[in-house]
Amino acid sequence: MKKKIKISALIFIIAFMGIIIGRWSAAQNTDSIYEDLRTFTEVFTTIKKNYVENVNPHELIISAIKGMVNSLDPHSAYLTPEAYKEFQTETKGEFGGIGIQIGIKDGSLTVIAPIEDTPAWKAGIKAGDKIIKIDGQSTKDMNINDAVSKMRGPKGKPVTLTIQRDEWKQPKDITIIRDIIKIKSVKYKMIDKEIGYIKLIQFQEGTAQDLANALQSLKESGMQSLILDLRNNPGGLLQSAVDVSEQFLPPKHLVVSIKGRTGDKIDYYTENLRPAYTDIPMIVLVNQGSASASEIVAGALQDWGRALIVGVQTFGKGSVQSLIPLSDGSALKLTTAKYYTPKGRSIHGVGIMPDIVVKLESKNGKEVPVIREKDLEQHLKGEKVEPQEKAPQEVDEKDDTQLQRAIDILKSWKIMEKLKKAA
Repeated sequence: MKKKIKISALIFIIAFMGIIIGRWSAAQNTDSIYEDLRTFTEVFTTIKKNYVENVNPHELIISAIKGMVNSLDPHSAYLTPEAYKEFQTETKGEFGGIGIQIGIKDGSLTVIAPIEDTPAWKAGIKAGDKIIKIDGQSTKDMNINDAVSKMRGPKGKPVTLTIQRDEWKQPKDITIIRDIIKIKSVKYKMIDKEIGYIKLIQFQEGTAQDLANALQSLKESGMQSLILDLRNNPGGLLQSAVDVSEQFLPPKHLVVSIKGRTGDKIDYYTENLRPAYTDIPMIVLVNQGSASASEIVAGALQDWGRALIVGVQTFGKGSVQSLIPLSDGSALKLTTAKYYTPKGRSIHGVGIMPDIVVKLESKNGKEVPVIREKDLEQHLKGEKVEPQEKAPQEVDEKDDTQLQRAIDILKSWKIMEKLKKAA
């Protein structure tokens, strides 16, 4: 009896919402919202009454909410209370899982890029791999958040991914042992005694401070020029991208603008609260795995002529997601705006085109599939679409033609500066 009362109350609430919204809609010269909510109520009650097995009304509602949000774009999502807590933990750079970035392409769950030095990376998971099953369960029609939840888990517990790769005749099972994914956002070293090299893995809460520490250490080691490597960096926090950019740009320089549906614009400028490296010769390396916050940094440095961008066309994710907490502890990760470079470029679906394009040879002469924003299902439309580049293979430093080209450019840069002074 209590169960029936709860269900009846739920139906009454939905119907009441329908009446209220329906009245509002009528005022807007449309009855469609009321009609759609009435249909939703009819579907809900019909399923509850006639489905072959008992169903949980709460799970039906949650599934409906997920379906509604998932229909918007690849980056909007409904987060259950548990998923919301995981998401908050992830922005701090630590979570239990295997370490991959995924998306939906051609109806299939597809790897955009593995995160460096994670179990997925070490297991040989590659960009373009299609994940057919997770622990034997088909991923057909599975949304990204549910897939992520299934791949997350405690350290030491295995998860088996059934992978379809273009060069394979048959799918293969790859078992990966989960670990605590501690994403060290900054790695650095000296090259040839005078060139500093910094690789940003992801934009987290502490990335800007870690970058400042790395720059100081390299400076003390004799750094005369810098290579900032943003390849395969999937992005992260918007503010982190601004804080990183301001270490290379003078004060009061526009880094990025965001604009929502209303057309209102918010500008983010450099404040330079940390020591800045505004004059050091600098090259930024990018590829098809450089996304979101990476593109903000690359776009800002390119527009201001602060650094030379080298590599291949970036991923093209120029949208902003806002995290909106809900009353029951869940949250909406909702696309609320697009971002624009200092010169007003919207790179959504396009990406940043390097100043110097340097491609890596694909393995065995075969082209490796590339996933970019414009390839994802239901992606927001960009203003322009450029031709797609091919994905480079992972290579050792000595075979990394993009890195070697950057080193050669910086060495030439130094020679040209000497000639200029001599003249």
